[in-house]
Amino acid sequence: MGTKAGKPPQGKRKGADRFSRLFGDIANGTSLAAGRASTFMLAAGVVLVWAITGPLFQFSDTWQLIIKTGTTIVTFLMVFLIQNSQNRDSAAIQVKLDELIRVSAAQNSLVGIEHLTDEELEEIRSKCERRAEVDNNDDQDGKDSVRRTGDKATKAAERAVAAE
Repeated sequence: MGTKAGKPPQGKRKGADRFSRLFGDIANGTSLAAGRASTFMLAAGVVLVWAITGPLFQFSDTWQLIIKTGTTIVTFLMVFLIQNSQNRDSAAIQVKLDELIRVSAAQNSLVGIEHLTDEELEEIRSKCERRAEVDNNDDQDGKDSVRRTGDKATKAAERAVAAE
């Protein structure tokens, strides 16, 4: 049925690629639309209209079922769309990070570690933290840079709180 590499025949693959691209486009568009203020206002308006019509329908079971069914359906579909968007965003960020690692003085052996088990990732993270701690103890410039970055972050946080 498949080719030697275990891939589906080209005809089936093109159809799957088209479907995947279509789903990605729909998920992207829906995610963008769902995050807009106008979409929130529309949803709030629907809830308001539903609430106002409560006395008209004597707060019947059918009246309640309408909002419950609508919100359940929207939530169910949004889970898949949001997960698709997050998966694509994560993959894109991972590719960017891998490229930065590849072209920098960082260890190229870290490229692709997202495929390791949680335990393997924790071991690598611990080793990196220990190396960073040793490097920071040996490097006054590194300490100064970290302190300056922390100061900038604190000031930015204070400005954000003051703006509220």
